[in-house]
Amino acid sequence: MTRLATKSLDRIEEALGDIEEGSIRHMALNSAKQFKTSWISLGQSLYTVWKDKQYKDWGYMTFDAYTSKEIGIKKATAMKLLKSYYFLEKEEPAYLAKDTAGLRPPSEVPTLDSVNVLRLAKNKNVLDKESYEDIKKGVMDEGKEAGAVKKDLTSLMRQREELEPEEARRKKRTAILKRLVASLKSLRTDIESSKMLPVSVLKEISNLINRVELEIK
Repeated sequence: MTRLATKSLDRIEEALGDIEEGSIRHMALNSAKQFKTSWISLGQSLYTVWKDKQYKDWGYMTFDAYTSKEIGIKKATAMKLLKSYYFLEKEEPAYLAKDTAGLRPPSEVPTLDSVNVLRLAKNKNVLDKESYEDIKKGVMDEGKEAGAVKKDLTSLMRQREELEPEEARRKKRTAILKRLVASLKSLRTDIESSKMLPVSVLKEISNLINRVELEIK
């Protein structure tokens, strides 16, 4: 994760001088200054601001407007920060406690992107428990970059597919059928709105959708 742009840092530095030191607003801005090594602190501050809707007290109608105009980060980055911090809070509270206590040097802080990859792997349930623990060790203990974590993840998933070919085929079949259903539903909507074809054709499409959905189940 790269540092914030110089222009954004200058704006943050200027804003810090006008905001009460020690306040959550001040903490969020200060964390943003050290985004590379303190993304966890920034994520924690932003999570509090988002959860309690404190940005409204500061004149911002939406959280996106606050993070964009005051913190200087895009919506996608802000959401990644929120979700990755909450993931650590939920799955790795002991790690967070050590980080908060200042017992872990900045050089050992896992990158935001690496934690996000770990979070997605956990949420999508694409790995068994043992494989997930291997990936987690690489992120939390070895400080692997996101690219290396993704390679490890891909390798483990391929190994799993080789060991469970039938399961892999079943998942592929399900994915194809789901895409087919989505396409048919979109086609049906277009036909309904344009009235290009008779109602009888719409019924046939609906019947086909139902039949395919039964195959998915």
